[in-house]
Amino acid sequence: MSNARQEILSRLKNAVHPVPDKPDLDAPVYHSIDVPLELAFKENLEKVNGSVCIYPSEKELFSELKKFLSTFKKEDIFCSEVEIQNQLNTSLIPFSQQPELPENIEVGITGCEFLIAQTGSAMVSSAQQGGRQMFVYPPIHIIIASKNQLVDYLDKAYSGIHQKYKNHLPSQITLITGPSRTADIEKTLVLGAHGPRELHVFIA
Repeated sequence: MSNARQEILSRLKNAVHPVPDKPDLDAPVYHSIDVPLELAFKENLEKVNGSVCIYPSEKELFSELKKFLSTFKKEDIFCSEVEIQNQLNTSLIPFSQQPELPENIEVGITGCEFLIAQTGSAMVSSAQQGGRQMFVYPPIHIIIASKNQLVDYLDKAYSGIHQKYKNHLPSQITLITGPSRTADIEKTLVLGAHGPRELHVFIA
């Protein structure tokens, strides 16, 4: 036993331990984005089963949204953000305006804080009208966003939300990257496990 121990210690003592290369602390942390941010966002979100539609104007966006929602009943569509409600009304898109989130909701329409191109993520917060429920309860989640909400990397989104709310940050800031999913059971991917089964982002 002693000989074996001595042999192991001797090997460890004589082992070569190369000095690792020093990290380049000035190298960029993120890979570069070589396409317009909206196209990078679309590519990365659609990799994880999300859907992105990009339009040249808000008028065209809501015209296409009206077609998308035409198969749903008014009672199945809910939106609690006043600015988006006004746009829905202007575009003659029917939706429920109940004070409380209906139990039979199928489609929830919200805005967002930022869209992050690098990861295809939408940053949302509890400061938005409708609070936290609208991001997890409806089976189909539609996000309405503008191109000026697009940022390249996550640090820009965090800087932006700090600048927007100063010392009154929302109690919850969440990143949504695609529909809710799990593969816990037999490694089979299931969408809509803990939240919406579909995520659609409309950008103008």
